[in-house]
Amino acid sequence: MRGVETRIQEIRRMIFREVARMAYDTENSVAAKIEELPYEIIPGEVGNFRNDVFLERAIVGERLRLAMGLPCRSAAEHAPLSDNIALADQAETYYTPPLINIIKFACNACAEKRVYVTEGCQGCLAHPCVEVCPKKAVTLDRTNGRSVIDTEKCIKCGKCAEVCSYNAIIVQERPCAKACGMDAIGSDENGKAEIDSEKCVSCGQCLVNCPFGAISDKSQIFQVIRAMQSGERVYAALAPAFVGQFGAKVTPGKLRSAMKMLGFADIFEVAIGADLCATQEAEDFVQEVPNKLPFMATSCCPAWSSMAKKLYPEYRECISMALTPMTLTARLIKEQHKNAKVVFIGPCAAKKLEAMRKSVRSEVDFVLTFEEMMGIFEAKDIDVASLTEEVEGINDASEDGRNFAVSGGVAQSVVNVIQERYPEREIKIANAEGLRDCRKLLMMAKAGKYNGYLLEGMGCPGGCIAGAGTMQSIKKSQNAVKKYAAQANHKNSNETEYVKELNKLVD
Repeated sequence: MRGVETRIQEIRRMIFREVARMAYDTENSVAAKIEELPYEIIPGEVGNFRNDVFLERAIVGERLRLAMGLPCRSAAEHAPLSDNIALADQAETYYTPPLINIIKFACNACAEKRVYVTEGCQGCLAHPCVEVCPKKAVTLDRTNGRSVIDTEKCIKCGKCAEVCSYNAIIVQERPCAKACGMDAIGSDENGKAEIDSEKCVSCGQCLVNCPFGAISDKSQIFQVIRAMQSGERVYAALAPAFVGQFGAKVTPGKLRSAMKMLGFADIFEVAIGADLCATQEAEDFVQEVPNKLPFMATSCCPAWSSMAKKLYPEYRECISMALTPMTLTARLIKEQHKNAKVVFIGPCAAKKLEAMRKSVRSEVDFVLTFEEMMGIFEAKDIDVASLTEEVEGINDASEDGRNFAVSGGVAQSVVNVIQERYPEREIKIANAEGLRDCRKLLMMAKAGKYNGYLLEGMGCPGGCIAGAGTMQSIKKSQNAVKKYAAQANHKNSNETEYVKELNKLVD
């Protein structure tokens, strides 16, 4: 569904916009407003998206709570929407687990996986489906010649579907579970989807692949706005994937103007942190591989690094210890601006998980997705594309740093630094995108297939541009990022003015 505007996106945007409006409205009660909002978003007596208007409002209510950073509740709990609403309006409010939540009464209880014969079966003479089934679960209905699958015998391998000339046999999988590279989604006693928090790395791919809009993550929209209202100096750190997210005509200079209108003290491009990260990882690789470590894996994607440490704890030392671009940029901001608050704005749900870590909390105060940021613009009726562009734009990052957003870009940035600093050093790379392929990559590394390699993993297929909080198609984002990156004054991450700050930031 990525890149396709659906009713789910429409509802999410409305939720984010209304939460932002609540934060800006300091004269009226937040508790009273959140009780009214489901009726304003879903007006009338007939449901807009489902048959049951009451169910729609209940789902909207839980989405509003999650967007306020509050816990998700089950249908069995009797409490108003405003229950514990004061928790959302505290000065130090961090994301609390679980970050990704299933609204159970919105879940369709899809079958986990099933193979079945459709009406398209022609009852052909060949019946290759019968021949290939390893468990003899496919037989013939002698009355019409069509295939029949014995669900007791079927192991759901899908071989019958692969050989059917008419595509009359299909394999259906629960969309959220199919998208989960960690196999973290199962079923509860009612057949509703359930997330195993021990396995989940908060990549958010289940969220964007659920066609019923039953999965949502928490947000800090409310807290970011209230921090600015309280007089805090809040600085925005924009992830490299920001290009084109707020409209084709929105330049970095216009985006800077729009964010200053909202009250941000200033805006930094996280690509400068990417340059620092690439430089640090280049030095670490040269010093440690293969003398101390068999291989080294990049660290910038929190979903990838969390997955690697959960599934292959014996190789956790092989995951780069370099700070991520988000953290390095936040440190740089706080080094230059005392008492600053930093909000990372990007495409990634897993960055919210990263910011929850105690070691990162002092650096990154808030995390928003591009989609959530758009809700803030809409709440203040700011048409970013129509604004006057600030000549200075954002930051002087390198082309390689800006390309961190695209799969393959991180490893190439590190390679380019090594080639410039250590031209005699040969470096081999391997990369994977999507957690299932990342798991395969690490499995092969464990088997010794990638000794001496630099491994790049991206939790989302396509890289950061495919994160759960993006607003445009992956292909369009890829082209936009590469075009913007090519305009940089520097090619190599090692060439930017910020590199001289690296030692100070990592000590």
